[in-house]
Amino acid sequence: MPDEKQPGSQRLLHTAKELFRSFAYGGNAKTPGRPRVGLALAGGFARGIAHIGVLRVFREAGIPVDVVAGTSVGGLIGAAYCAGTSLEKMETVARTTKFSDFGRWTPSWLGLATNQRLEEYLNRLTPAKRFEDLEKPLALAATDINAGLTVYYHAGPLGPPLRASCAYPGLFVPIHYEGRTLVDGFLTALVPIEGALLLGAELIIAVYLEAGAVGEPRTFTDILSRSFNIIQKHADLEWRRNIDVIIEPDVTGFVWDDFTKTGEMIRAGEEAALKALPAIRAALESKTTSTNL
Repeated sequence: MPDEKQPGSQRLLHTAKELFRSFAYGGNAKTPGRPRVGLALAGGFARGIAHIGVLRVFREAGIPVDVVAGTSVGGLIGAAYCAGTSLEKMETVARTTKFSDFGRWTPSWLGLATNQRLEEYLNRLTPAKRFEDLEKPLALAATDINAGLTVYYHAGPLGPPLRASCAYPGLFVPIHYEGRTLVDGFLTALVPIEGALLLGAELIIAVYLEAGAVGEPRTFTDILSRSFNIIQKHADLEWRRNIDVIIEPDVTGFVWDDFTKTGEMIRAGEEAALKALPAIRAALESKTTSTNL
C-alpha cells in the first residue's frame, strides 16, 4: 500500500498521520504513558552499517522504538530490525557483504546494474516476505521518477519496494512496480520522517549519514555519488526542523562501497547514539508529560 508525499502538503500529512496512528498493522500499541517513538533511517550504502551501532545503543539503554521508516540501506536495516533479526546477525552478514551480493553489472541506457539480488540478500537477514510478517511497523521510501514525489510502502510484498528504495539513479536500473517507475528514496526523502509520521509516530528520532569525499574519485559511480552529495548539502533541510532528535554518526571517512570497515562504522553509530541519549531521554520525558496532561 503506497502513500504519496506531495511537497508542502502538511494538511495531507497530518490527516494521514492521524489515520494510520489508529490502525497501522492492526494497531501496534505503544506503552501507555509515553509517546509512540518513530525511527527514521537515512541511506548511505555501506555507511548504513552505522545504523546497527545506533540500534545496539538503543537496546542497551532501553530506548523504545515503535515504528521505523527507512530510505535505501536504512530501509534494509529497518526491515531486518522490524522482523526481529538480532543485531549480532546483522553485523555478521554485514562483515561478509560485497557488491555482488545485491548488485549485478548489466550496463544499459537506464543504469549500470540491477539490484534484483537484493531480495535474496534480504533472505539472509529474515524469512519475512511481506510487511505484515514484521514484528514492528515499517515504511519504505522510494521516489516516483516521473512524478517527482516520495512514495511510502508499508503493506504488501517487501521485496519490490525495498529494491526501489535502494535503486540509486544511474547505478541501478529503476524498478517498475504498481504502475510506477521508482528509484532511490533519498532523492525526495533524504531522511524519511514522513514515513514515521504515517505510521503514527509522536516522537521522531532521525539517523542521518553525511557522506564525505575520500580521496580523488575512482569511478563513474564516485562522480555520481559525490554530485548527489553536493546537491543534498545545498538542498532544503526542512526535515531537521520537524524531528525531535538527530543522530549523526561520523561516517564521512568511509567509502560508499567499502564493507570491510564494518566494525568501525558500527562504532561510529554507537558513539553518535551515546552522545544523543540525554536528548532522547529528555524528549521522551517531555512528550510523556504532555501526553499525560
